Amino acid sequence: MNLQSTVTLHNGVKMPWFGLGVFKVEEGQEVIDSVKAAIKNGYISIDTAAVYGNEEGVGQAIKESGINRENLFITTKVWNADQGYDSTLAAFETSLQKLGLDYIDLYLIHWPVKGKYKKTWKALEKLYKDGKVKAIGVSNFHVHHLEDLLDDAEIVPMVNQIELHPLLSQLEVRNYCKDKNIVVEAWSPLAQGQLLDNKVLTEIAAAHNKSVAQIILRWDIQSEIVTIPKSIKESRIIENASIFDFELSKDAMEKINALNKNERVGPDPDNFDF
Repeated sequence: MNLQSTVTLHNGVKMPWFGLGVFKVEEGQEVIDSVKAAIKNGYISIDTAAVYGNEEGVGQAIKESGINRENLFITTKVWNADQGYDSTLAAFETSLQKLGLDYIDLYLIHWPVKGKYKKTWKALEKLYKDGKVKAIGVSNFHVHHLEDLLDDAEIVPMVNQIELHPLLSQLEVRNYCKDKNIVVEAWSPLAQGQLLDNKVLTEIAAAHNKSVAQIILRWDIQSEIVTIPKSIKESRIIENASIFDFELSKDAMEKINALNKNERVGPDPDNFDF
């Protein structure tokens, strides 16, 4: 495996296992530099969202990178305030315009807004059928949200992007998604830095001559979880992706699995202030 390795979604689209997230990366030069540094160093997947407020910068970086659009995998998301059928279609066009692209590789429902996400999904199905997006999915969906969505959906989501790291391993959602052929993607894979001095991870990192961040990201890959760590420093962007030259043993994987405490760094989708 390498930085360009992909998982095949259930509709045949190939999605990179590893990418750059740009949550809380400032619009303008900061996000442009971050995305360009990632692309320069071999990343082909970039994950943004309407609410991040940096889609224009991401689009600018793609343009300035000189890389063929076809060689990149771009994800964005419809925000809660825009959910509903017509409003989602309008929000998509706004995102497309800001990014300066002709299509999106993966379009996600950002949060399961009660009473709205089914209509939003219908809009995503239309965008998919119209060829404006290569794949559609959801974000922050628990099992009960997915079950509810699938009662009426024509198309099974290709991806569920959720908060996922060693303190929150999300086994129930992962098992359900595996059963439905939905690829799981981790946001906040490093628990916003909360794991960097964890004793178990520090020991495993020392044994491999790697950083704790690299150990966690390698755990993602070996657990068949797509991962999108965020950084604005080129050195860290390179370091985060340097995880394809070693492998964690079964014992190390089990030690990391045992760290789960069902602890979130972000909000619980069931108690989110939409």
